[in-house]
Amino acid sequence: MDPKMKREIILQHYQNPKNKGLIEKDGYVYVDMNNESCIDEVHLMVKIEDGKIIDAHFDGEACAICTSSTSIMIDTLLGKTVTEAKRIVENFGNMIDEKEYDEDMLEQAIVYDDIGRQPNRKKCALLGWWGMEKVLEENDKAF
Repeated sequence: MDPKMKREIILQHYQNPKNKGLIEKDGYVYVDMNNESCIDEVHLMVKIEDGKIIDAHFDGEACAICTSSTSIMIDTLLGKTVTEAKRIVENFGNMIDEKEYDEDMLEQAIVYDDIGRQPNRKKCALLGWWGMEKVLEENDKAF
């Protein structure tokens, strides 16, 4: 993907993040994540019904990479089954860690394909995804 296009997508999701702002409703799994090496803190809430992610929101204080990555993650995973979401989350982690991954599965999240070359930014890109991984694990324990 063209570097200019990547920057535009990241900036768009940072300036106008999708599903930002927590809501007060029952039936959500809540996870709080923070990065000890910087200010990034993400509060994630996800609703899973019939094995599908039907809603998700986040809030917190985070850098452009963390905020945009979390927004893109939610945009990518809404409507996916838990099984699909787990594969996408795993693929994203593999991409960030510069391991083999399926880029078609990542949709817009592919904009972070070179972030692994910046070790100090990896946690920023991964924080929200790690939170989603915890939510998906909690979903497994519930059934």
